[in-house]
Amino acid sequence: MAVSFEGSTLVDWTAYAQARSELGAGFVRILGYFREDGVKSVAAIEQAMRVGSAAALVIPAHTLKGEARQFGAEPLATLAEQIETTARDCVEFQDTCEHALEHVVKLRPLFAETLALLEREANPLVARKPQGGGFGRKTASF
Repeated sequence: MAVSFEGSTLVDWTAYAQARSELGAGFVRILGYFREDGVKSVAAIEQAMRVGSAAALVIPAHTLKGEARQFGAEPLATLAEQIETTARDCVEFQDTCEHALEHVVKLRPLFAETLALLEREANPLVARKPQGGGFGRKTASF
């Protein structure tokens, strides 16, 4: 079953624009690091869940949370934070990390969809849908 995030806002575009402005020419490179680190973090989180290691969930979830926030990917950051918090609690109370499973299951599809949006927006060659009629296009008449 595919998880759908339609109707939700996966990226705070104001925060994204601020990060793009602050990072300048390095933005695309940093976004590439986010992709690489995110793929590794998601895989590490899934592996930790498979082996039932709450301690091994903490660092990759923490890393993903911070990097997602940097780009305005708040739902992804929040989900990673839920995994991190649950894992920290499990470590503290010496409990199993089963409670994190519902969040871990949602992580990969949310990461993929969020990353696709971020990369599409960062790509200067992506065709943008013209607002209004655009040159040589008829505007809709009602």
